[in-house]
Amino acid sequence: MRSRKSSLPLPEQVCLPWHPPGLVAGVDEAGRGPLAGPVVAAAVILDDLNPIAGLADSKKLTPARREKLYDEIRAKALCCSIAEASVEEIDRLNILQATMLAMRRAVMGLRLKPVMVLVDGNRLPLLDVPAEAIVKGDALVPAISAASILAKVYRDRWCVQVHEEFPQYGFAGHKGYGTAVHMDALREHGACIHHRRSFAPVAQSLLAQGDYP
Repeated sequence: MRSRKSSLPLPEQVCLPWHPPGLVAGVDEAGRGPLAGPVVAAAVILDDLNPIAGLADSKKLTPARREKLYDEIRAKALCCSIAEASVEEIDRLNILQATMLAMRRAVMGLRLKPVMVLVDGNRLPLLDVPAEAIVKGDALVPAISAASILAKVYRDRWCVQVHEEFPQYGFAGHKGYGTAVHMDALREHGACIHHRRSFAPVAQSLLAQGDYP
């Protein structure tokens, strides 16, 4: 597995040549790119004695398969945790730092404390346990795959709920991403309370309507 060292100057968060024995948590996020909604992170500690077949990068799975695996992960994992960073936090901190915050919250929310945390990508949140960032970890590490599925399904469900409140934006279809349909809705209706005002397309929409991000 290809991995990167943490940029944080903490000795317990550099890549280790070996993993200590004990519980290992996988961590991933969903929702960094969309123009609206929270960024969501999940942390999962799988049960080696209760394996889950078909775990993979959530983006490679069909929505129906993700939904099925979501329920199976929640039922079979030793423990799991889902956390958010809000739109307000994204706008105040920036999307990278908000993502790190959501990941930290997810790990802290685990009822069992892992001895090691494996995070998808090349950045690490600030944690009080050893951690390793693994590029393409959601396709390589089952616990990270499980975390990616939980985060993705949770956020997609949020988009469906918000669609009922603001159907004019089409959140159920584009999940907050800057599709042509979404951009047309922004131009016609402006931004709603769930839009990330620090993101350029949203800020431009507000300015065009005489508002300010």
